[in-house]
Amino acid sequence: MSLRQRLMLTAASFAFAAAGALAQQPWHQLNPAQPTEGGGKVEVIEFFWYGCPHCYSLEPAVVTWAKKAPADVAFKRVPALPSESWGEGARMFYTLESMGKLEEFHQKVFDAIHKQNVNMNNKKARDEWLQKNGIDPAKYAEVEKSFTVATKVNRAKQLTYAYRVESVPRVVVNGKYVVTAEQAGGVDRVFQIVDQLVGMARKERAS
Repeated sequence: MSLRQRLMLTAASFAFAAAGALAQQPWHQLNPAQPTEGGGKVEVIEFFWYGCPHCYSLEPAVVTWAKKAPADVAFKRVPALPSESWGEGARMFYTLESMGKLEEFHQKVFDAIHKQNVNMNNKKARDEWLQKNGIDPAKYAEVEKSFTVATKVNRAKQLTYAYRVESVPRVVVNGKYVVTAEQAGGVDRVFQIVDQLVGMARKERAS
């Protein structure tokens, strides 16, 4: 084998190794990074959709992690809006939030869709579900049409495009680091990676 052939083989080996390392990395970096709204804390955003079975599977881990999140971390959920077909879920999220009922009903909405097969995009089915759960459909409709909900839905849409969210669930740390269940190797590993990314972001802020 000539020197040139050996050099080419060595270069190819390095390229293959680098590609393999990159493929195994359980997160990716957003470019450009987005401005955060964490108030000086490390911001962690979970983009989700109520109709997504993977988001439903991840939800218990989200709740567990959020309860014990470090004091220097600001966590928030954002209902993704890559298309208007996801709009009903975003409006429901922010309507319940505006009514002060999100904490009580967030999991119940997931359960209704994935366990009880309630079609929340169907107004009649949704109103029946609301009524059964003690929420006045007329009051819900009034809040849903409010300026506050419309503003928050529009903001969710802006964030979806700014963060290039095409699939969910995905978690973004400090506007820069992104992890999906697929990259992490399963929903049970997502927040292990998130913790690592929070540590990286914390060191960057300190430096």
